[in-house]
Amino acid sequence: MGDIQSTGDMTVSGFLEALAARSSTPGGGGAAAVSGSMAAALISMVINFTAGSKKYADVEEEMRRHLVVSEGLRGELLALADRDVEAFNAVSACYGMPKATDEEKAARTAALQEALKGATRVPYLTAEKCLAVIELAEPVGAKGNANVVSDAATALHLATAALHSALVNVNINLKFIKDEAFVAEWSAKRDDLLARLADVHARAVAACEQTLGMSL
Repeated sequence: MGDIQSTGDMTVSGFLEALAARSSTPGGGGAAAVSGSMAAALISMVINFTAGSKKYADVEEEMRRHLVVSEGLRGELLALADRDVEAFNAVSACYGMPKATDEEKAARTAALQEALKGATRVPYLTAEKCLAVIELAEPVGAKGNANVVSDAATALHLATAALHSALVNVNINLKFIKDEAFVAEWSAKRDDLLARLADVHARAVAACEQTLGMSL
C-alpha cells in the first residue's frame, strides 16, 4: 500500500478517524473486514478460555484445532481491509485516465471494467471468511467454556453483519460490470454463499443458545 498505513498498524481511534473522514477509504468494505477480524478474535478468546482448562480436557485437542483456524481468519480478514483499499484505489485511478480519443476511451473503459471485477472479488472473499467464522461459532458455542460463550454469540452476530456488509460492496460493483458472464457467475456465487449462511447461522445460533440457556 506504499506509504499508506496498514489497517493492522493503526490504533482503533486512528482507524475510526480515517473511517469518519471525508475520504472514500477506508470505507464499508474495510469496516466489514475489520468487524470480521474482531469476530474471529472473539472466537479465539473463547477457545483460549477453554483449552488448558481441566473441566474441558475432553475437547482440548478439538479446540486447539479450531484455534488455528480462527487465528488464521483473524489475520486474513484484517489483511482484507487493506486489500479493499487497494481495490477501491484501482477503480478510482481509472477515472483519471485520459479520454480525449476513442482509443483512450476504450482503454479507460477496459481498465475500469477490470478494476471493478477486482473490487467485486475482494469483498466476496471477506464474506466467505466471515462465513468461516460463523461456522466456528457452532462447535465453539456448543463445547467452549460456558462462562464466555456469550462472546462466541457476539462473534456470530458481528460476523453475520460483516458478511452482509461485504456483500453490499459485491452487489454495487456487479451493478456496473458489463461482462454478463462475470455478473452471472458472481451473482450465483453470492446466492450460494447466502444459502450456506442460512444453514450455518441457524446451527451456530442453536449451539450458543443451548449452552447459554437463552435466546440470541
